[in-house]
Amino acid sequence: MPTYLDPRVLARAEALGLKARQVVEGLRVGDHKSPFKGFSVEFVQHREYVPGDDIRHIDWKGYGRSERYTIKQYEQETNFLCHLLLDSSNSMRYGGGDANKLAFAKLLAASLAYLTVRQRDTVSLRIFNTGWVAELPASSSLAHINAITHTLEGTEPGDRTRIGPLLGEVADRLGRRGIVCLISDCLEDLEPILDGLRHLRFRGHEVILFHVLHPDEVNFPLDGNIRFVGLEGAEELRTRPQLLRPAYLRVVKRYLADIQAGCDRAGVDYVKMLTNRPLEVALSEYLVRRLQMGRK
Repeated sequence: MPTYLDPRVLARAEALGLKARQVVEGLRVGDHKSPFKGFSVEFVQHREYVPGDDIRHIDWKGYGRSERYTIKQYEQETNFLCHLLLDSSNSMRYGGGDANKLAFAKLLAASLAYLTVRQRDTVSLRIFNTGWVAELPASSSLAHINAITHTLEGTEPGDRTRIGPLLGEVADRLGRRGIVCLISDCLEDLEPILDGLRHLRFRGHEVILFHVLHPDEVNFPLDGNIRFVGLEGAEELRTRPQLLRPAYLRVVKRYLADIQAGCDRAGVDYVKMLTNRPLEVALSEYLVRRLQMGRK
């Protein structure tokens, strides 16, 4: 029997879809007052011009004042296209229950898909590790949500991450500009990831990085004699975490600062998502912040 017809998978997928709907309904974000913005009638804000933007939207009066190219952004009234990119590499296995990174990322992807379609917009899904594991084309139908949740539920972690080259590949493949949501723990060399994000921005896409992390990875609260097992090929290490904690926390702090700064320079929204926080809280905080920024 094909996996997607397995009644157990279908039941889990339906539960995932229900949880996603509950998350979205808890956001209280209005029927079509989208927190995402495109080009339409009502002016919202300016943003920096990037190659690929339509020059008709350049604010030439603003250029005369500042000698900087900026684009006028407007409230989105026509359909926008949201591309979901989900990391399913082995490092996403970490954590138990709802705090598991992949389980959290799946619910986030399903929630974003449901939110997008509920607003009568279009969403696609691509799942990756070293390559593309699954790809669902863009659609705005409610049946597409079922296909997405079934695909997400059937996804298991495997292989290493290869984010940077895949972001460059998908940037070259995507036609119409839209919003690209990368959902990943980003546990690989940072510069290729930032290169891929910059490539997407160069192509004119709006990019959001949802950085999914387990609190253990950020706070390192472990004690005792621990055997660490690398999920993506690193050698095993048996040690006392309390001896490593100061150096580990310094490295993590620098890594988080570097990825935040790299996203800021590239014009990418960076959203840190810790798996011990309720998703509806973390997501609603980001969407409210996004709307507030649009009103400035």
